[in-house]
Amino acid sequence: MKTTGNTILITGGGSGIGRGLAEAFHQLGNTVIIAGRREFVLRDTTAANPGMHYITFDTSNAHSITTAAADLKTRFPQLNVIINNAGMQRVFDFSANEAPDDAAIQEEINTNISGVLRMTTAFLPQLKLQPSATIVNLSSGLAFVPIARYPVYCATKAFVHSFTMSLRLQLQNTSVSVVELAPPWVKTDLDATHTTPTAHEGMSPMPLNDFIAAAMQELSSNEVELKVAGAKYLYAGGISDRLYATFEQINH
Repeated sequence: MKTTGNTILITGGGSGIGRGLAEAFHQLGNTVIIAGRREFVLRDTTAANPGMHYITFDTSNAHSITTAAADLKTRFPQLNVIINNAGMQRVFDFSANEAPDDAAIQEEINTNISGVLRMTTAFLPQLKLQPSATIVNLSSGLAFVPIARYPVYCATKAFVHSFTMSLRLQLQNTSVSVVELAPPWVKTDLDATHTTPTAHEGMSPMPLNDFIAAAMQELSSNEVELKVAGAKYLYAGGISDRLYATFEQINH
């Protein structure tokens, strides 16, 4: 994708991967708008990056997204890139005596799946008006081989991978391109529930700055399925007869 001259909206842009991508695109001179639920985080991020903008909305809430889309169409009519980065990852143990909390499960699904769907439907009309536009969906290496302690998260990222493939085909004759960015395990607040890193290939956390540098290099290419570092290992294991061997390995 073109990495300069854009007006970019990044969900979950106040921290972690979202903030890293926002700052990288901001440094390249793009107009960057970050979005999220926690206004104080967004405010701190924009204060540290003069010229960056923010909007507060909840990607798990349909009304919040449609309201934001209408607002941004007025304020930023040249908006041409959406990066669906917002997500959550929780541990659920279905073997435990106490059943997993349904509200927590639904919140994760609403954020990781419904949020991507709603962002797409809400912003596509504006994106189609642009001469060139891009939707970037963040999946995960765990979309290809799951870690069992995150059964809902991994399944939602498998959805993102599948949906992105279909969306790309449906939009092939429009001005909107569709890119999938699959991170490996990256050292952010999201990985707080990870156990001690293992020695398995691709299963040690990648420093955030290293990931952002690698991701920006991938995004500057003309490729549409971008797998960074350890995500390549999981993808290779997930699409071959090594699937179950890789699955056993990373869950050992």
